[in-house]
Amino acid sequence: MTKLGITVLVLLSSTLVHASIYVRASNDTPIIDLGYAKYQGAFDSANNVTNYLGIRYAAPPTENLRWRAPQLPADNTSVVQLANTQPQACPQANQGESSTNPLENPNLDKRASASANPEDCLFLNVYFPGDIVPTESLPTLVWIHGGGYIAGDAASFTGSDLMREANNEIVLVIMQYRLGLFGFLAGSEVEENGDLNAGLLDQDFALRWVQTHISKFGGDPAKVTIWGESAGAGSVLQHIVAQDGRSSPQLFRGAITSSTFLPSQYLYNDTIPELLYSEVVSQAGCSSANDSLTCLRAVDATTLEAINSRINIEGFFGTFVFVPVVDGRFITQRPTEALKQGKVNGKSLLSFTNTNEGNTFVNQTDPITNVSLYASTLFPKFGSQQAQMTELLYENLDSSVQQDDLIMGESIFVCPTYYLLNAFANSGWKGEFAVPPATHGSDLVYYFTSQGTPAFNNTDFLAAFQGAFMSFVVSQNPNEKINSTITPSWNLYSQGDTEMVFNRTVDGQPDVHVNTTNQDLLQRCNFWQSVSALTGQ
Repeated sequence: MTKLGITVLVLLSSTLVHASIYVRASNDTPIIDLGYAKYQGAFDSANNVTNYLGIRYAAPPTENLRWRAPQLPADNTSVVQLANTQPQACPQANQGESSTNPLENPNLDKRASASANPEDCLFLNVYFPGDIVPTESLPTLVWIHGGGYIAGDAASFTGSDLMREANNEIVLVIMQYRLGLFGFLAGSEVEENGDLNAGLLDQDFALRWVQTHISKFGGDPAKVTIWGESAGAGSVLQHIVAQDGRSSPQLFRGAITSSTFLPSQYLYNDTIPELLYSEVVSQAGCSSANDSLTCLRAVDATTLEAINSRINIEGFFGTFVFVPVVDGRFITQRPTEALKQGKVNGKSLLSFTNTNEGNTFVNQTDPITNVSLYASTLFPKFGSQQAQMTELLYENLDSSVQQDDLIMGESIFVCPTYYLLNAFANSGWKGEFAVPPATHGSDLVYYFTSQGTPAFNNTDFLAAFQGAFMSFVVSQNPNEKINSTITPSWNLYSQGDTEMVFNRTVDGQPDVHVNTTNQDLLQRCNFWQSVSALTGQ
């Protein structure tokens, strides 16, 4: 049995020993006994939601637990912990800014980093409606934040936004997970004396926590939907294909992806992950150690975070260096292959893309105007034939910079969404967020409205857009609306390549209409799928 399997058995057996206990505190907010800890939340009267912020779901992944699967938290039931403060974020980094791809040349710059966030960050937030635990088991939504697997946290997302949009008919969980080299360092040494894809294993551990504990907050573990944006959506994709689509127990029934993110995901001991591991070892001063991974575990977190920042920022512009790998255990093969074979977890899917996904990740001020060169720089395993084929496919599509935008957006965000939809042929819906500028991430403020005022702040539009997600969470079908909206009947994607477009008219009116996927786009997606062994997808 794998270490992950043993950990899960321990988690399940431990929770069977401890009965769920509800105690009323002096402030009348429920105290919930998780078996290993007791937490008291805080009631938000303005939104009629009770928040449990900063619940520890795993032990601190420090020292010998670095680059290992998450472990059970230590027992701490002697005191009641107040769950009223946002948790510390996991160590962060920035996306690549280089004009070349340093994965072709490991002589990375060693600039200092000011970032130094604590590793003790495996926490989650839980929200339920009202000031007492719901007696009716409610559908549960689990939000996985984005940030290119190198940034993001729970505190950036206001849970009451989604609760309000769901008419307080759900229970919500927002999780954190290890990022950057802390969560996604790969290579043979990590496989031999650690656990690959630690950040994904954190997410999996949190989902199993939900299965075990969410009923204590009024949630139904049989009605879980996972939703993420960008790398959060990429994470959703990873859980869909995890363990050959045979995760046990099934951790979710529905999946939502907003801007699916599928960067190059190589085999753990491929040249590129090994190159990155060697660079981390070198910068940490562990090159001469007999056991480089043991040496890395002894390096202080501040030093590792500085290394994390340097290596990531030296990545090719708009790319993210430390990302999931094919580990042979949790992720057994390239995601495109798993999806092609229909090896998926979950029963239904709602997938959104934004019209201009790639623009943010292409250097608009100093672009690579040779499209063939751009493609081979983005995907360093491309030969001249694949680079030239890419140029031919995109040569008649606007300027060279806009072609770069499309190559980035389609290969890494848009096309993987269609691969997902094809794997859910009888239970997948496709949407497009098209409100200008419709760039990557511009949709977030339309459902997490506490992050700012949407550029198109139209009541009917917001109800339609938000309602699509929340109706799916509640019923697994965006047509079974929790509120009446202007959205017309929405066919499955498999019924004629049908998509629902959410846009505005030139005179500022909501424009929500049915569309058919552009066939030229699908042909380009077929090309990207055909070269996925070289792109690492």
